[in-house]
Amino acid sequence: MSRYTGPRLKIMRALGTQLPGLSSKSIEDRPYPPGQHGQKAKRKSDFGVKLMEKQKLRYNYGLNETQIRRLFVEAKRANMPTGDKLLELLERRLDNTVFRAGFAPNTVAARQLVRHRHILLNGERVNIPSIRIKPGDTLSLHGKAGQIPMVLESLKEPALTRPEWLTFDESQRSAQVSRMPMADEVPFPIDVQQVVEYYAQRL
Repeated sequence: MSRYTGPRLKIMRALGTQLPGLSSKSIEDRPYPPGQHGQKAKRKSDFGVKLMEKQKLRYNYGLNETQIRRLFVEAKRANMPTGDKLLELLERRLDNTVFRAGFAPNTVAARQLVRHRHILLNGERVNIPSIRIKPGDTLSLHGKAGQIPMVLESLKEPALTRPEWLTFDESQRSAQVSRMPMADEVPFPIDVQQVVEYYAQRL
């Protein structure tokens, strides 16, 4: 399954959750699923609940199905709860870290900054959004990237409060990873156990 490029607000309404990594738009005006029968309450099956929780992760972090399955397999092998490790791996992606640092309004825009080599990781230009950051890593902007209107607006008013695992230097416009992100620092409601059970039945 390829990366989603369609209407983002529609996806958030279908999942009933604000996904800051997908879009800064709000579903408050229409907090019900899209479509003719969206306002009618529907009872979700056990499978439906698991699928929705999994989709939250996939759309917020901008992954395709193959990518998130691969991360789940890696998380399952770790010496810690699978769900917690999965969330840690997702939060540690470079494109997500660029977003959480306030350089971009969402992970979609952050991925574009990385792809266009506007981001420096420890002083080196990088263009791979899936690079996994670690404590001690420093992110900054390359050259004139700091003059891009989207970047200027994001730095002025970040979409989210910067997490505690990032230390931001306003004068240098750089962010340093101070520690590993924790599962409870994911910026949207997620029942990760449902995701674990979803993949446990399929792998």
